[in-house]
Amino acid sequence: MATDAIQLEADSKARRGFLLALGAYLLWGLLPFYMKAVAHLPLAEVIAHRIVWSVPIAAAVLIWAGRTADFKAALRSPRIISMAALTAALISVNWGIYVWAIAVDRTIETALGYYINPLVSVVVGALLLSERLDRLQIAAVVLAAIAVAVLTIDAGKLPWVSLVLAFSFAAYAFFRKTLPIGPSQGFLLEVLLLSVPALGYIIFLVVTGQDHFVSSSLNDTALLIGCGPVTAIPLLLFGFGAKLLRLSTIGIMQYIAPTIVFLIAVLIFGEPFGSTQAIAFGLIWAALAIYSWSMFRGREIRPAMR
Repeated sequence: MATDAIQLEADSKARRGFLLALGAYLLWGLLPFYMKAVAHLPLAEVIAHRIVWSVPIAAAVLIWAGRTADFKAALRSPRIISMAALTAALISVNWGIYVWAIAVDRTIETALGYYINPLVSVVVGALLLSERLDRLQIAAVVLAAIAVAVLTIDAGKLPWVSLVLAFSFAAYAFFRKTLPIGPSQGFLLEVLLLSVPALGYIIFLVVTGQDHFVSSSLNDTALLIGCGPVTAIPLLLFGFGAKLLRLSTIGIMQYIAPTIVFLIAVLIFGEPFGSTQAIAFGLIWAALAIYSWSMFRGREIRPAMR
């Protein structure tokens, strides 16, 4: 009876985690629609409002979760503050490139970047954490490298948007793991640190009459305020969902968002998708299939070895 109760509780947590993570990935997948809606606004102003309006949401969630003591302790630690400043800078780069790329009709490149991201994370783990790669993972990384080479040769330059998004988020995830506080506390700390220059920039724009928050239409004001919820809610959903799920489950689910973004870019935004892009994406999808198989195979082998 006790075993059944434990299993039921575990299943319930897994379902709850799956729904929370699924909500996050669906919101991230649909985010290009919102970024298109704010594409007429200056990039720096959009980023500043994403930061500032995320603060009250992150703070409310932290208070609701009863984790304010951890956050207060983090504020007293110079080491944690400096680490959070680094992760905040990395996620700011990621946000900035993402918003800009969608505004200038390069949404497909953002999808490619987030497809490449898990493979970049594997390489980062191997280089910086001495994690061993099996043959399947090496094959997946090689296929991804070939895909990047194909795009580079065709365009005559590196697909830098995809690479910056992939590497900046991989670096963010790597350093975020070293931050010794929970996801909700970490997110609040990051946006709180970023809100100082962001709020100063917004005030400067308002005072000089260059803003789109006070001096523009109610539609622009609402869109800028909405930048907070569309930024904070999926991140917080993911943070709570990931705690309740296996890493392998998260590993597979992370392809949901870039797949939705890719379909939106091609079918709705009408961005060009030629034979070269098709070859590159085919290689990436093959790489991700191999990588996913290596994860599941590893999960099956470990219990048998005990």
